[in-house]
Amino acid sequence: MDSRLGITFAGISMKTPVMGASGTFGFGLEYSDFLHIENIGAVISKGITPLPRSGNPGVRIAETPAGMLNCIGLENPGVHAFTRDILPLTMQYHTPLIVNMSAGSVEEYGTLAAALDIDGVAAVEVNISCPNVKEGGIVFGTQPTAAAAVTRSVKDHTKKPVIVKLSPNVTDITVMAKAVEEAGADAVSLINTITGMAIDIQTRRPVLGNITGGLSGPAIKPVALRMVWQTAKAVHIPILGLGGIASWQDAVEFMLAGASAVAVGAYNFVDPAAVENIATGLQQYCAEQHISHISDIVGALNE
Repeated sequence: MDSRLGITFAGISMKTPVMGASGTFGFGLEYSDFLHIENIGAVISKGITPLPRSGNPGVRIAETPAGMLNCIGLENPGVHAFTRDILPLTMQYHTPLIVNMSAGSVEEYGTLAAALDIDGVAAVEVNISCPNVKEGGIVFGTQPTAAAAVTRSVKDHTKKPVIVKLSPNVTDITVMAKAVEEAGADAVSLINTITGMAIDIQTRRPVLGNITGGLSGPAIKPVALRMVWQTAKAVHIPILGLGGIASWQDAVEFMLAGASAVAVGAYNFVDPAAVENIATGLQQYCAEQHISHISDIVGALNE
């Protein structure tokens, strides 16, 4: 890749500012037949939890206009199986692996962060859109004090860069971003999926086994773009922008709005080489626009 695309994000050196988003890119290994993993910015793993999870029963994915709903339920092998069986395979590629992590309590987040503070893990992405079991179902991602507590716990248990993934299902996302920044987050990623649902009018039943699920894809891009723009004005830490990115033009929009890097999610299911192809598009854009480095466009929106 062109040197004009090389960036450092939250202290992590990357060949391009384009990553594979958590939950859509597996552990990167699954895409090795479709693209050159060593040519992409980073792989963000599917969510890892302290113990194995089988996920939600019933229908887990439903297509929607310009997007998709999912309620996978964090199916994953658990942190011990991940570090024992999967991490050695991902380390064969010289591409940063950012591990997305979820837990049920502040203490569990800390313990999980410590277990992931090992070679082969470039950073952790903290998913705070999970129920706080100890506090009766409060979602960490919608309460600033809870989000800050999780962030501090993770920071206290790892030397890796800590990226906190923010939920869009809040009144003001900048309040959440400021809270985790003050608690020590090295970066934020936004947005996570928007809560939605679908109904089968023949059976009069919800399509998804979990009734509601997370909406992703191009349908949410305008919301994600707005939240990235707002957050860039509110915090001083770097932003990873995601939500509906399906082209290099989309990536440019997010970077102009203030994202230092971007991640591709649902569109990987349409084009499994999207992460690499979008980076190639950014390279051509830099050449055509006579841009000396891709970072020059970050936050360069003319308002």
